Amino acid sequence: MNPTNPNIKVEEADAVSGTKQLGLETVTLNARSPSEIDAAFEQLLNVKADAIITGTDPIILDRREQIVEFASRQKLPTMGFVRQFAAVGALLSYGPSISWMYRQAGDYIGQILKGANPAEMPVLQPTQFELVINLKTAKALGVTVPPTLLARADEVIE
Repeated sequence: MNPTNPNIKVEEADAVSGTKQLGLETVTLNARSPSEIDAAFEQLLNVKADAIITGTDPIILDRREQIVEFASRQKLPTMGFVRQFAAVGALLSYGPSISWMYRQAGDYIGQILKGANPAEMPVLQPTQFELVINLKTAKALGVTVPPTLLARADEVIE
């Protein structure tokens, strides 16, 4: 997670809550730059992590290939917050559609350029979420993806 992201506390609390329900332990590692991400990798190895879940952050998204390449070398299943993670080799991703968010931003910019007052425009929350499963990665990790999960996926990378 990027410790400067204002959502970090909520995301961390959600992760801890979810892992406790599954009887698992959470280790939170913070990184704001490529070198700090590399340092976090060393910490992951020291604690013998079984998997990686990324926090939502533009820096983390920008460094997705670095994260997924490390995870692949270490045979660690990885979940990212947008489809771009699964597209570069993470086991799966689940989160809002970035394409949808960019279209909404474009619509808003168009309205503003036509004279709309930004202060009067509603704040939108994502309404479209995507589950993407990378079966090539699942095979490389020796993970069997249940057919029910595959059926719910918005995209399956084979």
